[in-house]
Amino acid sequence: MLKIIIFGCLNALAHGLEGADVVLSCSLIEEGGGMGGMMGGSHFTRTPATLVLRDLPMNSDLSSETITPYNPPDTPNADDLIFEVIVSSFEIPEAESLLHADCNEQQVICELSQYVPRGTNPDSLASYFIGSIHLEGGGISFTLVLQTTSNENEKAPLIQSKLNLPLSQWGTLLTDAVFVVYSRSPSVVASIGDDVNLDCGYKQRDTPSDQNVGLEWRWQHRGNGRKILDMKAQRLETEGGTQEAPRVLLNEKNVVFQDELPKKLNCHCERYFPLDVKVEWFSQPPTQTESISLTEKASLSSHQQHSDGTFSLTSFLVIRPSEQPPGTVLTCRVSHFALQTPKDISLTVETLEPAGEYNWMVLATLVLSILFLYQALSRY
Repeated sequence: MLKIIIFGCLNALAHGLEGADVVLSCSLIEEGGGMGGMMGGSHFTRTPATLVLRDLPMNSDLSSETITPYNPPDTPNADDLIFEVIVSSFEIPEAESLLHADCNEQQVICELSQYVPRGTNPDSLASYFIGSIHLEGGGISFTLVLQTTSNENEKAPLIQSKLNLPLSQWGTLLTDAVFVVYSRSPSVVASIGDDVNLDCGYKQRDTPSDQNVGLEWRWQHRGNGRKILDMKAQRLETEGGTQEAPRVLLNEKNVVFQDELPKKLNCHCERYFPLDVKVEWFSQPPTQTESISLTEKASLSSHQQHSDGTFSLTSFLVIRPSEQPPGTVLTCRVSHFALQTPKDISLTVETLEPAGEYNWMVLATLVLSILFLYQALSRY
């Protein structure tokens, strides 16, 4: 279970709520690593990080005797990943449930990732991150869009070694929460025929009027879904609440080797969300009962993002006739958060019909047909 450290400060907020400092153990998720992410596996790395939610407004009665403000490390370290977030402008419903997670034996899932908003100026000094916080077993679930801030008066700031971003004097990465999407009931269970209420809300910091925000609902079951509500005049982009299962396609139905030349197989994953997807390859020769993993021999394309926010990816595998005899079954297996079980798609290596024997069979059939026709006509 992730550890939760709760601090607090009794700031006088305009709406009368108290603010608490909440410190969460998180993971910074980045696209992987070795050989440009071209090897097998999920291709995402997780680095331990800390998320500090400063002055998070809460309805709970907070006692100044039992809580204290967050205190940063005495000695700043460029290798530490500490995201300090100002969230005092956001009132997230039921945020106080984070205070009681340990007592209720609930696990808090906290994930961070870098984010590039569409239309962002490449020369902009600000960087963006997505922070997703989910309370397992029921409770609040929310996703924050974080924008870095900087102190222009600070000279020669400490630079974070992994992100190459300036840190505060006390060694934290200062950010503002500019957008939040939340749900007080991220999972709903109901009997057939019952009515259910789906809870979803969002709040934002002061935003220019020319940036529209919209809402879209989708009905989805086991990776298949249809849109049931779409406010096209506006648009909402959030990473953390939407799921879209990938469609998996192979470029070949069956494989026939010619002239001992290798073949290249493409396993294409289309229109999935969120980004994290795992593609594996397996081979099962006709003489064996167990599959052999070929994932380490495969390579991956770059992720392609579509206008609707979904992603596509292709995995490539080169196979050779000396390694894959006729009758071998090759399988591409795709795992994704929106799939209850991995999706498999397979093909079989087939034997090449010798061209010479086939031509002789055709010629023999033609000659016999002519002889039969000649004998039939000669009787008359």
